[in-house]
Amino acid sequence: MAGFFARLKQGLSKTRNQMTTQIESLTASGVPIDEDFYEELTDILLLSDAGVAATEVIIGKLKAQVQENKVKDAGQAREMLKQIMIEEMNIPRPPLNWPMVMLVVGVNGVGKTTTVGKLALRFKEVGRSVTLAAADTFRAAADDQLQVWADRAQVPLIKQQHGADPAAVVFDAIASVKAKKTDLLIVDTAGRLHNKKNLMDELGKIRRVIDREFPEATVRSMLVLDATTGQNGLNQAKMFREVADINGIILTKLDGTAKGGIALAIRQELNVPVWYIGVGEGIDDLQAFNAKEFVEALF
Repeated sequence: MAGFFARLKQGLSKTRNQMTTQIESLTASGVPIDEDFYEELTDILLLSDAGVAATEVIIGKLKAQVQENKVKDAGQAREMLKQIMIEEMNIPRPPLNWPMVMLVVGVNGVGKTTTVGKLALRFKEVGRSVTLAAADTFRAAADDQLQVWADRAQVPLIKQQHGADPAAVVFDAIASVKAKKTDLLIVDTAGRLHNKKNLMDELGKIRRVIDREFPEATVRSMLVLDATTGQNGLNQAKMFREVADINGIILTKLDGTAKGGIALAIRQELNVPVWYIGVGEGIDDLQAFNAKEFVEALF
């Protein structure tokens, strides 16, 4: 099986072919560092979905460093660019404290339920006890899909009948987790963003149940974003932030897009750490995000 870095590199190949190849040819030796150079670099970053805010910050920092160090060689500027990109994406995630409740939110279709399953496997493999809660009670077959993952990871799944109150499912799950002294409860929530009021009420109710029934637990709200939706995904994130506290981002389907610059945009526009990235369909293709490894794999 391919190693961790090899899978990351392979998963980012579309972005690398699009963005990095263009940067490589732009910074080939002999190219003068002038306004045209910066303009072209700006276009490359924008086309990779890095977003206006992140692109402005990156170009601004690069200009300042090039000037300060009197750099004339575009190849040297490329190395500076890499370091700036690493710094820009490197928001340290908070430590993992147990017991923990991980609320996984995101619109339908972003790979939320699959991500919940992969997270369960991931934590199980490092020796943590995990329970899943099927709190997306309105989407047909959501709990069936989650059951498949629970069976794969060999972890218990707490669920109720279709259309049940999601907060009641979470209540049952907390009772089970406390009785068994489980480390981690992962809650799959509904993703109906078109009706923000309902979603806000639902997530608020779930959160109140957790705070009341399980005050000793660390609660982390993780937003799953589909990298292939680019800036549209960012807009979703901003809307979710209106209805829930978001502690971290899980960026899925990075292998399916040439616009991996979205990871830069997330940092600038949301100021929330990316915790995990999905770079393939396999169970092992959900990886902990590391800014340095991400940029190295891109270049």
